Amino acid sequence: MSVSSVAKVIFPKLGLSLKGANAGVFGGRWGGGGAVLAKHSPIDGSRLGRVRSATPADYERTVAAAQQAFLEWRNVPAPKRGEIVRQLGHALRQRKTELGQLVTLETGKILAEGEGEVQEMIDICDFATGLSRQLYGLTIASERADHRMMEQWQPLGVVGIISAFNFPVAVWAWNSALAVTCGDATVWKPSEKTPLTAIACIKIAEKVCRANDVDPAIFSLVIGAGPAIGELLTHDRRLPLVSATGSTAMGRRVGTVLAQRFGRTLLELGGNNAIIVAPSADRKLALRGILFGAVGTAGQRCTSTRRLIIHESIKANFVAALITAYQQLAIGNPLGADNLVGPLIDARAVQIMLKAVAEIKKRGGKILFGGQRLKGKAYPGGLYVVPCIAEAKNEWAVVQQETFAPLLYILSYRTLDEAIALQNGVPQGLSSAIFTTDLREAEKFLSARGSDCGIANVNLGTSGAEIGGAFGGEKETGGGRESGSDAWQAYMRRQTVTINYSATLPLAQGITFGD
Repeated sequence: MSVSSVAKVIFPKLGLSLKGANAGVFGGRWGGGGAVLAKHSPIDGSRLGRVRSATPADYERTVAAAQQAFLEWRNVPAPKRGEIVRQLGHALRQRKTELGQLVTLETGKILAEGEGEVQEMIDICDFATGLSRQLYGLTIASERADHRMMEQWQPLGVVGIISAFNFPVAVWAWNSALAVTCGDATVWKPSEKTPLTAIACIKIAEKVCRANDVDPAIFSLVIGAGPAIGELLTHDRRLPLVSATGSTAMGRRVGTVLAQRFGRTLLELGGNNAIIVAPSADRKLALRGILFGAVGTAGQRCTSTRRLIIHESIKANFVAALITAYQQLAIGNPLGADNLVGPLIDARAVQIMLKAVAEIKKRGGKILFGGQRLKGKAYPGGLYVVPCIAEAKNEWAVVQQETFAPLLYILSYRTLDEAIALQNGVPQGLSSAIFTTDLREAEKFLSARGSDCGIANVNLGTSGAEIGGAFGGEKETGGGRESGSDAWQAYMRRQTVTINYSATLPLAQGITFGD
């Protein structure tokens, strides 16, 4: 399949234009008076479509519409809000194939991953539908007679969502499905690298809202450059919460601005994830987990495996087996069913990887496999690379940073304490894993003195989190939590309520005041 042939089939079904400029602003109605962005596919460099971006005036109108929609939406009973999200999930199911293909066209992910991302949207809608009947508070024992205390949760307001290119739709769904279920409205600023998937999703959400006489501005959209639209969004006091996914540098900026205005942040930032392979590990299982973790999405996941910490007694044989597995990877057009590795997102991403490889060599590291750019007719667009395996040291600056590409560092250890210290010895703290059949090793890895990451896995890789668990990490990963468990609480305001049903007014702590 070619990019153009797939686009011609799916664009009309998703309400997208191949020739005209697609409106990139939605706040109950479509518009956009800003510059026209041309989106090219990383697969072959061909133009996919054009998008009309937002101006500051467009942004202002969009947020005003979202704010007005929130004032009505917060009064809708939560189970009825959940019904709208249920219908959204059903509408996404009906367009799973086309949306999955569009994700592939815009990001370069293989088709299985593109459809997998759409499935994440569907799954979180299912989760949020059930959640709509479980927004529980607490009943608390009062120290005063004839008093009742309780905790309840109220809708928060308009939630800003800033998403990254590598998961162009799933991150929006994680946030918006929960936020809307909690009674909030949303304003989404997607990556300028993946605008078309955003427009397609909002068009689907709009149809669901209009079919139910719900103001569709609860799902608003503003496409525009980060330095312009992103800054407006983060400074906007009408947005009590901004959920931002991206680099640590971006998160540091968003966090600083929100803190200055006493807003909330939900930050999902960089990862520098490691897998420990113990002597007792099921090595075939470990190889499969490492392979997907390191090269899935061409290494462009925040949960991608960046470091492999192998016990010195098995290192030589294990690395040899890993190199053999890398040699068998099919690299090429991700629309092809046999290819497992597609292109990087753009030329800058390729240059960052090549620069990291050069730095490894400069520091005295050893390139064990790959690391070069692929050229020729089979790799149009110039964004394909060979996934790289390199020996390095954990303390090197290049290893301490997250290189968003298929670059895997090999480290070795003697004791489990040493391995855990290596695992934790980076600024990021998102995902981690250990392959072992030793119960004591597994439990130590999961203990308070084990992994310091927000995600810790045993006998599976660092990638592929389920929506039922809260997703997020510690340290420079930002500390945010999205998706399952009690992550919904971030989108609501907590309220402690005390009711006095007596005829007197006793004070807490036994205080007396006057008669």
